[in-house]
Amino acid sequence: MSMVELRDICKYFGNFTAVDHINLQIEQGEFMTFLGPSGCGKTTCLRMISGFEKPSTGSVWLGDQNVTDIPPYGRDVNQVFQSYALFPHLNVAENIAFGLRMKKVSPAEIKRRVGQVIENVALGQFIERKPSQLSGGQRQRVALARAIVCEPKVLLLDEPLSALDAKLRHQMRVELKSLQKKLGISFIFVTHDQEEALTMSDRVAVINQGKLEQIGTASDIYHRPATRFVASFIGETNIVSAEVVGTDRDATLCKLEGGLQLKVAGKNGVVPAPGEEWLVSLRPEKIRLHHEPITGENTFRAKVIGDTFKGSVDDLTIMTDGGLELQTLCNNDGVGEQDFDVGDEVWCRLHPEDIILVKA
Repeated sequence: MSMVELRDICKYFGNFTAVDHINLQIEQGEFMTFLGPSGCGKTTCLRMISGFEKPSTGSVWLGDQNVTDIPPYGRDVNQVFQSYALFPHLNVAENIAFGLRMKKVSPAEIKRRVGQVIENVALGQFIERKPSQLSGGQRQRVALARAIVCEPKVLLLDEPLSALDAKLRHQMRVELKSLQKKLGISFIFVTHDQEEALTMSDRVAVINQGKLEQIGTASDIYHRPATRFVASFIGETNIVSAEVVGTDRDATLCKLEGGLQLKVAGKNGVVPAPGEEWLVSLRPEKIRLHHEPITGENTFRAKVIGDTFKGSVDDLTIMTDGGLELQTLCNNDGVGEQDFDVGDEVWCRLHPEDIILVKA
């Protein structure tokens, strides 16, 4: 049985369709991320699970219970907001205990639960402080503690790390994932940040313009994108138009812009036919560059026409003999085979299994 299920959910605001026939299931103990650009409908989905929005059509289920018409306080879920929403006049312990007091939990049980959750989120030395005396990361932990102390079956997190600096975001990702595994409850995490989605999630639901584009593991959506949007939104990639010129059981031969022909291994669940127009997704890090001439399958010559320093990597723009421009990434060790400069002639290789076919 799924812990959360959205059944053919739609949400309309006047003439605007915010969520368009989304179906998905979230399992017990799963870390699910809703990923997509601003305004795509991911937060609206979260609000329909929490009960703050009601679907225009479709239904929301928690376990075997249809909760579509049940208000937020009647659902066994809790939510952590982007703004933390802490009470400024209460200290850390009082903020955490607030929900339990509203539920008339006994003082002894409140003390036990608050003590346990404070230990889980490492807030012991801050229990007497007010929110204004805490850092952003500490306030985030208080908001988490207040949500999990009520022992919900599902925890909803709406862009909870967006207000933190880069280093603290990385630290909180690790802590959130560790906490979720320790608690064993379902987390539904909303973000527009690809790195957060890829590093934390058991599965990722990619949403665009109210539609569910793809759902799968981080590896699935990165290495086997189902649509052009997923291929271009998740990480960096080169999207190039291609014509199928030949196909067999195991591979497809494609002719790209500029006349470059590449062999694609596998079909990513699709069945191309000669003469059809497709797209290929070429991840920059999969294009291998060499100073010396190379031969063999999926090799071609190009020239370096651009170089952007990105710390640990160089982002190179190359142009093939046929005029096709591609982005590549090379480790920035500054020596040997990885040292390329604008104007260099290079030889390139793409393994057939590293090329993804996407329906045009």
